[in-house]
Amino acid sequence: MNHKVAFSFADGKTLFFPVHANEILLDAALRNGIKIPLDCREGVCGTCQGRCESGTYSQDYVDEEALSSADLEQRKMLSCQTRVQSDATFYFDFDSSLCSAAGPAQLSATVSEVRQVSDSTAILQLQLDQDQAALDFLPGQYARLSVPGTSSKRSYSFANRSGSQQLQFLVRLLPDGAMGNYIRERCQVGDRIELEAPLGAFYLRHIVRPLVLVAGGTGLSALLAMLEQLVADGCTQPVHLYYGVRNVADLCETARIEAYAGQLPGFRYTAVISEPTADWPGKRGYIAEHFDCAELRDSPVDMYVCGPPPMVESIKNWLQDQRLESVQLYYEKFTESNI
Repeated sequence: MNHKVAFSFADGKTLFFPVHANEILLDAALRNGIKIPLDCREGVCGTCQGRCESGTYSQDYVDEEALSSADLEQRKMLSCQTRVQSDATFYFDFDSSLCSAAGPAQLSATVSEVRQVSDSTAILQLQLDQDQAALDFLPGQYARLSVPGTSSKRSYSFANRSGSQQLQFLVRLLPDGAMGNYIRERCQVGDRIELEAPLGAFYLRHIVRPLVLVAGGTGLSALLAMLEQLVADGCTQPVHLYYGVRNVADLCETARIEAYAGQLPGFRYTAVISEPTADWPGKRGYIAEHFDCAELRDSPVDMYVCGPPPMVESIKNWLQDQRLESVQLYYEKFTESNI
């Protein structure tokens, strides 16, 4: 039996490869052309260390000089001593350029659906070519798409989980943006689009405690992929999604979001509108103003934030002001291009 393993690196690149049952992780990586830094191969030097962020594993031997007891509690591991017991993800705090392995795949796809889901957002769905395998990526990562008929490229987070040849993205329809103009004016089912993927160091880690997911605008896309994965994994931890937009008309995929209440035990959803009309009955202002402090203080939580830089910075500052040291924060800032 093979296990699927992902190596994620500090430069945001991710490499996937199979590991045989009871095979040493380092041996499997080398067999697949991924040459991470190594030295002794005996669990002593610590050169090949990383951190397991999802999945189960065991280690044959780890010298206390290589990894302390605190390191082991943080799921740090030595690749030369690790045997995975399930599909797993490992993070290495160096760039993938140190490994002699291929980077993100260069792919070709066809537009299979394009649908406007709010005044400012469209869903773009692509079908990979039949001769290409299903794309592996981690929920939260993104792809860089070439805009047909232009030299422009734009980056979008996946809005679905991996494992199929269908790829889905939420696209912000900027007034005069390259991708926005393409979708509004000439995008047709059957169009060809080139893309590079997977990219990004923002992705769902191993779930061991409650989750708070925070989306600003089309940052929702990455969190939809995470929610799809949580459903598939049968997550039983509480999940609270905060979704902030400027106007009510900017809200999208609300039916899909509300359906998670029936699929994830303890799922909660809070929409926040920064510039609402008088008849908006929900939360107003900015997301951090509506965080449930008790929820964040009662027990440690993992918080994933994806949205524009001002939103991300405001949430980081709020957490610092509240001294919520038990919140483990992961975030992705994105800047929307105006050209």
